[in-house]
Amino acid sequence: MSIRVDERRSSMEPITKIRLSEQVIDAIKEMIVKDGFNPGDKFYSENQLTAKLNVSRSSIREAIRILEAVGKVRVEHGRGIFITDSVEDPFSAFSGWLRNNAQSIVEHFEVRLMIDPKAAAYAAEKADEQDIESLTTVCDKFKQLSGSNNTAGIIKCDEEFHRLLAKATKNRTLYFLMKAMTDSLSEGWISSLHTPGRIEKTVAEHKEVVEAIVSRNPQKAEQAMTLHLNNALDDIRKSMSSEKKD
Repeated sequence: MSIRVDERRSSMEPITKIRLSEQVIDAIKEMIVKDGFNPGDKFYSENQLTAKLNVSRSSIREAIRILEAVGKVRVEHGRGIFITDSVEDPFSAFSGWLRNNAQSIVEHFEVRLMIDPKAAAYAAEKADEQDIESLTTVCDKFKQLSGSNNTAGIIKCDEEFHRLLAKATKNRTLYFLMKAMTDSLSEGWISSLHTPGRIEKTVAEHKEVVEAIVSRNPQKAEQAMTLHLNNALDDIRKSMSSEKKD
């Protein structure tokens, strides 16, 4: 027999200081496990989460949007938030390890700088017409969302872009490794969104990568991806520095 949400008591301690939005997401994910929620269960309401974690309702809403985008929860208007099934993949354990052991999002991006540029170069050599069409489509969608407040949709597009690029290399190991890396960053990437212009710059930088792939120029593709990640990393550092000052 399932226990009603309002009868549960969270074992989580309230968050007394939120530096980055992903802390709210991590707290909710931990709460799901510690409080015994299973796939299909109705989760706490926004009001309950606001009280339990001692954060603003807007922070809770943003966290839920991100968790819905990555498939952790499902929001049904008029009914509430529900826990969804998690789809396992060969690198899911590795992805979880990355989330729990890397000291910061900066470390994740430093590793990505070792992987993504080479993936872009390989994609320029091996991508077929379907790969190029898919990359172009997700870039167009990203551009359409760039002027909106759809944070979850923007992050999902960014994830999809990097996964499609890895898929275009025709290397399955690289694809699953990239998937694990993007999964571990799906929540953390929101820190860079606080830097003005980052989304618009990402649109332009993704376009440069795709154009290099279309022109079959591995060197240009690698350079474009390196520039993209370095710029994103710089913005993340700026965002983290700004949060510390606050």
